[in-house]
Amino acid sequence: MKPSLILPCLASVPFLLQAEQTDTEIERIAVTATRAEVPVSSVPATVSVISAEQIKSQLSFTQDISKIIGNLIPAFSPSREKMSNAGEKLRGRDPLYMIDGVPQSNPLRNGLRAGRTIDPAMIERIEVIHGSNAIQGMGASGGIINIITKSAGEQTHSVSAGFSTGMGSDTSSYRASYLYRQGEQDAGLVAGISYQDNGVYRDGNGDLVGVDTTQGDTMDAQSIDLFFKYALKLDADKTLKLMVNHYNIQGNGNYTMINGDVEKNIPATSQKGDWPGDSPRNKVTTASADYQDAEFFGGQLSWQLFYQNFAALYGATDSTTFQDPQFGDETIFDQSQNRSTKLGSRITWFKSNINNSQLDLITGIDAMSDETYQELAITDRMWVPKTRFDNIAPFAQLRYQGLQDFTFSYGARYEYGKLNVDDFTTLYRYNSAFVQGGEPSFNELLHNLGVVWQANKALRLYSSYSEGFSMPDVGRVLRGIDESGLAVEDFLDLQPVISDNTEIGIEYSAAQWQVRASYFESDSDLGSRLSLNQDGIYLVRREKTEISGFEADLQWYLNNETTLGAAYSNPKGRYDSDGDEKVDSDLSGSNIAPERINLYWQQSWSDRINARLQVNRFLDTEFDASADFDGYTTLDLAVNLATNQYGQFSIGIDNLTDNQYISYYGQTTANPVRYFAGRGRHINVNWQHNF
Repeated sequence: MKPSLILPCLASVPFLLQAEQTDTEIERIAVTATRAEVPVSSVPATVSVISAEQIKSQLSFTQDISKIIGNLIPAFSPSREKMSNAGEKLRGRDPLYMIDGVPQSNPLRNGLRAGRTIDPAMIERIEVIHGSNAIQGMGASGGIINIITKSAGEQTHSVSAGFSTGMGSDTSSYRASYLYRQGEQDAGLVAGISYQDNGVYRDGNGDLVGVDTTQGDTMDAQSIDLFFKYALKLDADKTLKLMVNHYNIQGNGNYTMINGDVEKNIPATSQKGDWPGDSPRNKVTTASADYQDAEFFGGQLSWQLFYQNFAALYGATDSTTFQDPQFGDETIFDQSQNRSTKLGSRITWFKSNINNSQLDLITGIDAMSDETYQELAITDRMWVPKTRFDNIAPFAQLRYQGLQDFTFSYGARYEYGKLNVDDFTTLYRYNSAFVQGGEPSFNELLHNLGVVWQANKALRLYSSYSEGFSMPDVGRVLRGIDESGLAVEDFLDLQPVISDNTEIGIEYSAAQWQVRASYFESDSDLGSRLSLNQDGIYLVRREKTEISGFEADLQWYLNNETTLGAAYSNPKGRYDSDGDEKVDSDLSGSNIAPERINLYWQQSWSDRINARLQVNRFLDTEFDASADFDGYTTLDLAVNLATNQYGQFSIGIDNLTDNQYISYYGQTTANPVRYFAGRGRHINVNWQHNF
């Protein structure tokens, strides 16, 4: 079986990996993370699309979007199951999170909360572009995770409810959602609301998992999501779509954390108690307006205007970073809050087969203004000064198919960006250094090229080169300046991260088999690595980095009822620790994912009953400059039942064997404050009814 899919082409678009595709009919999917629709057989690298059915299947185990992605795409780091996405990388670099193409990540002050901006109930599919590319602009150094929201359809009311529990009544969690659809995808309405109330988590030993009182946690927390989308067909060729999503998750503040002991292998845990300040939260509003004209000067025009307001509050801490004699001799508790506002425009024009030349053109221009700052909420201090980044980027992409069985592509994107930072003074911890503001600007011309060879109906090979663009964590750089007299315009650490990415891949499809494999390399002369200081706060290190890796995916369709699958990823990363322009040390687990194998068995027992058994195996990893990782295995099982009158039911067991382990992030950072155990056996019961 070989699906024929439709993808938009971009600077480094990969082939589409549609895992668990069992329908023998041709399926067509428009991937909106890219810029114009072209056949998947013509694109020279790797895209994964997590379908609605796959999301529904994974929701039998977990409501964690990061964990869903990792269960299906092993190139993604293991989920921390916390409010923070720290350490969750894609091919060893930070991905750019998007909702319907609207950036959620905040690279100017990356608070690592971009994966917690929408409830899974509002998601239709997730498009993942593996590896750096610049076509979507700033922040996509590791790739793109574009979350596509629900679309209209036949008029339906959809009601769902769920309950999950581990060992003990305090682990009980509840959730419910309502979604209304009416009309068609290009002329209809979708509106929804969802709510979750999570209990605490317990590990395989039955002990409470440590609550992250600083970075924020999804356990002992509540969330609500309000969603609205309206599509209007202006005429036969023109459509307008409006989307608004508001998401708020906040801890209940009922527990405090007890530090772990790394040397004795004792994980951090929790106990009942109060904590200073307000509980950590994420409060995010995303909005967009999309206009499309299928006949604009002989081509297809797409124009998106977008807005995002992002506020992430972190928990109070008495870190030495926050101490200041002007507030007295007593120890100061303070908590930080990141605030970011984005306004942007993305214009794309696509023309296929120009003058019957077999040449396609995709061109356009993107513009964005991002204003970000970080404040200390209790003492009303500014930790990161208000910083504005203005960006404009024209681009063009060519694709040629005039030579039989071959497709060639070339594209370029010109990035112009300017930072605007006023004069500011750092915290007392950093010597109250005065820093002269400024308006440093950056100019980068980014290239990509690729070739695809369709050797025969079953075999496709491709190779590509692309350049990625992202900013370092500007806020971390600025707030850590401890020497007066420096000027923002002269600070090397604010230079953008440019990555050179190469990839080769192969895809083979037969009647009952699908096999895909790729090898990639991603190098940066001036990379951006996170390093933990003694205060437990990450600093940005600008160093040469080299990342490479191998990914493979295999699916075997035994018959119409049974599918077996396996996926493998093994990334490696090195950086220059001594400034001699040669990489000499391993990237730690906070910067790169472990070697990983995902296995699954999908079985349809009847038209109404199906089941899934999946295994995640994380292999042992040794690091020469940080803590090693002892691998572990988790096993999950779910059974789904559909009825005619009462809706659909599912029961899923996450970590079926109740395995006790320390998380990948906890082991490799080896910090007593982050030495968290993974969640033990957890039972999830879900119900959904459409009428």
